[in-house]
Amino acid sequence: MARLNMVQAINLALAQEMARDERVVLLGEDVGQDGGVFRVTEGLCERFGKERVMDTPLSESAIVGTAIGMAAYGLRPVAEIQFMGFIYSAFDQLFSHGARLRSRSRGRFSCPLVVRTPYGGGIKAPELHEESSEALFCHMPGIKVVVPSGPYVAKGLLTAALADPDPVLFLEPTRLYRLIREEVPEEEYNIPLGKARIVREGNDVTVIAWGSMLERTLSAVGSYNAEVIDPQTLNPCDFETIIASVRKTGRVVIVHEAVKTCGFGAEIAATLAEEAILHLRAPILRVTAPDVPVPLARLVDHYLPTAERIRAALDEVLRY
Repeated sequence: MARLNMVQAINLALAQEMARDERVVLLGEDVGQDGGVFRVTEGLCERFGKERVMDTPLSESAIVGTAIGMAAYGLRPVAEIQFMGFIYSAFDQLFSHGARLRSRSRGRFSCPLVVRTPYGGGIKAPELHEESSEALFCHMPGIKVVVPSGPYVAKGLLTAALADPDPVLFLEPTRLYRLIREEVPEEEYNIPLGKARIVREGNDVTVIAWGSMLERTLSAVGSYNAEVIDPQTLNPCDFETIIASVRKTGRVVIVHEAVKTCGFGAEIAATLAEEAILHLRAPILRVTAPDVPVPLARLVDHYLPTAERIRAALDEVLRY
């Protein structure tokens, strides 16, 4: 079994689905000849041709709008947005059209669209290249939001996303693209959307983290008797698994690199307050970025949650 990084795992998933289903097409800026800004689609244009791997103009609204039309009429498009900070101009297409197509047409049309985009910080990139605005998309019914945290799950989740009949926003943590290598099966496999995974079992505290923060959380928990959960899909979120863990441990720390106010951690905390408050033995703590724009390179390491901040939160809830 090959040990792949996330770039290679996603490339393999795309190649396998394109070979299996000729309706799968790719479009985005530089996805064809150059293989994408992070080379995730490298080699696919040569293998499947320019009619299925299409370079587009620099217009995110046009990319997503075109892909929605393709999806409505029977194709299974995968639209790449070069960085999450560039996706905001496509909000109208995603929210007003893609997310509502099934409801608006009373089921006559579906929208089997996957929008892939690198997201998150830690690569010392310029402004708008390290955004973590996943909570904005979780607010809109009709869009699934998926965040892989490693190569193995990236391949399985993307395969599931490509089979889904509705829009999926697939957020790929840029910091993890080449940081981690894992054994990834050559054969096709599917990791169901909407299902969390317990990455590490424990009894004293539940730690919930996704994307690149899972890797940082696992490096921080060390000797703590912590249960670590990776939601994998934020919308719909597998609250059943999270609540069951919290009922066992009684303590919760949520880690994400998005800003604190109205970040998705707030939704998890609110749900736990509704469903598991009698099991809590300490306040729910969130370790997040501060409520400021993502800074330029020199300050990014101070902006993102650190292992030290995660351990401080663990110590606080365990002392309570």
